[in-house]
Formats: sequence, structure tokens, C-alpha cells
Amino acid sequence: MKKILLVEDDRTLSNTLNYNLQKEGYEILRAFDGEEALNIALAHPPNLLILDIMLPKLSGLEVCRILRKKMNVPILILTAKVEETDKVVGLEMGADDYMTKPFSLRELLARVHALFRRTEMAAEKEDTVITEGKLRLDLGRHRAFVDDLPLDLPLKEFELLALLIKNKGQTLSREQLLEKIWGYEYEGDTRTVDVHIRRLRTKIEQNPSCPIYIFTVRGIGYRFG
Repeated sequence: MKKILLVEDDRTLSNTLNYNLQKEGYEILRAFDGEEALNIALAHPPNLLILDIMLPKLSGLEVCRILRKKMNVPILILTAKVEETDKVVGLEMGADDYMTKPFSLRELLARVHALFRRTEMAAEKEDTVITEGKLRLDLGRHRAFVDDLPLDLPLKEFELLALLIKNKGQTLSREQLLEKIWGYEYEGDTRTVDVHIRRLRTKIEQNPSCPIYIFTVRGIGYRFG
């Protein structure tokens, strides 16, 4: 049974999500503040984390930042804020997906299913190793290295980098990347791709402002060099 840690301080919403996620066959752990979320996640590592941003004691963004350094669990953040910066900060902290309140229960369940499906697909890949210069990707073990030093790449960053490398020399539009990596309509928010590319560059490029791996094709998208 897949285990989900649900972190939401609104107990009415938490009860609703808990009930419906359990109906889908998931085991649910619950926390109502940031400190409790960290303690539970470290003691009982979940397979997926649903994380509200606005939490007592410790913000969801800080929880996301800390846990991302310790585990590679997929993270879906929930926020009542609609400003672009809140979404961007969440993604830059290592979240794999986000939803803005209010949201439909059907959409949340679809996003949860999609995150699990992509995690399973990544785990089932053949033991294939791709090497490009000082960069090495082990697709089977979902690990990446630069100069043989391991990289901390969340699921979406790893999938994005693998897709770009597999299409080396080809320009992929932001819309194509959204469709192939996220697998559903993202309300045309191609900034999601830009945020993940920026994070990737800080990890794999010696000088992110002058990349040698991932190039921007102005007005279109990105190309792996």
C-alpha cells in the first residue's frame, strides 16, 4: 500500500482529503504543522508528500527544503496564494507539482496518480547509463553525477534532464516538455519548465549563466548541447 503524508492545518480539508485518498487505497499519515510533518516524514518515510505551504511552527516551503535534502519523495504543494512567486519558490525548493486552492478533488487525485505513475515508470526503467561529458545519468537507479559526484535531483528534474539528453541536438518546446514530463494540461504555465531548467543549470553547469549543456532557444524552448 502506497503511503502518503498529508500535511494540512485546515482540519476540515484534511479530513476530506484523508477520507477520499483512503478510498483510493492509499495509507495516509497526517500532520497539522511543519514540525510534526518533519518528525513523521523522517520516522516513517512516505511514498508521496502532500504539503500545504501556510503551516504553523514551520512553513511548508521550509519543510520541503529540508526533506528534499534527505529524501527523494515526490512532493505536491498546496497553496492558497495565487502569486507567481509563491509557485516558483515552491518549485525551486524542490517540489514536483503544485495546486492552488481552491481545487477540485478530482484534479488532486489525478495529480497524485500521475506522480505515482511517473515514479514507478522511472523505477522500472532498464539499467541504462548515459554519459555526456562530465555528466552521467543512471536511468535504472535514478541517479545523476557530475565529475562522479552525485547530484540531488528531484523526480521531475531528473526526468527533464533525461528527456533533453535523449533528444540531444533537438529543440523541445516548453509545451512539449510540459506534456511529456508532467503529462497533463498545466494551464499553459510554461514558467514551470523555466524554473526546473534554472534549477538544473545550477547543479550541472559550471557557469549557469553560460551553459554548455542546456541551451535556451529563444521563443521556443530548450536544447541539450
